[in-house]
Amino acid sequence: MPASSVVVRDLRFRYPGEHHDALHGLSIEVAEGERVAVLGPNGSGKTTFVMHLNGLLAMQSGEIRIGDLPVVEDNLREVRRVVGAVFQDADDQLFMSTVREDVAFGPANLGISGSELDELVERTLKRVGADGYADRNPHHLSGGEKRRVAIATVLSMDPHVLILDEPTSGLDPAGRRELIDLLSGLAQTQLIVTHDLPLALQLCARSVIVSGGKVVADAPTVELLSDVELLAQHRLELPMGFDPSRL
Repeated sequence: MPASSVVVRDLRFRYPGEHHDALHGLSIEVAEGERVAVLGPNGSGKTTFVMHLNGLLAMQSGEIRIGDLPVVEDNLREVRRVVGAVFQDADDQLFMSTVREDVAFGPANLGISGSELDELVERTLKRVGADGYADRNPHHLSGGEKRRVAIATVLSMDPHVLILDEPTSGLDPAGRRELIDLLSGLAQTQLIVTHDLPLALQLCARSVIVSGGKVVADAPTVELLSDVELLAQHRLELPMGFDPSRL
């Protein structure tokens, strides 16, 4: 059995001023190299959950480990190196004047410089199909191009785990297909938060539903998406006429 890449046990979290927990005993284990779709209605706790995995939210109760590394304050620098997050809006993580500078930013802060840094940037951009973009302004790119570059900024840090929040949001059909091809070719463990249920089926053999701040379903994606009653219970809908068993 593959080693565990992500282990979360009894994670609980309440935002200041709220009377109810956003996470209510959430537990999940993800094997090394596994791609898992995280599904659920708005307000279910999906984003709150994944923001704990690299310490963007400080844990209040429970346990999180990335491999053998506990997610605690003393380890946050290393945790943020090994867990890369790609936000829903690529503009949130593209803030330099050129693509090259954006992709180089993380490794440069780790002390990589000179020709080694240049080669790393070029290699990473090629890996995501964005070679030739290095001197372009990231804010002049298309949505799909921005998403590729945002992923490159994370991959340049050589993470073990990728967190992707609504990765197909705003993409046209061609951009969506290109993103699926890109993600399916990456070896990292991936947790993909999405409302795009066909994407979950195309990329992830396993899916979980988060509702009420905890995992309420965990099954092979085709099995989970074939349970119409379960989907309706948690405000999830497949596109009209889409049959999971035929993909």
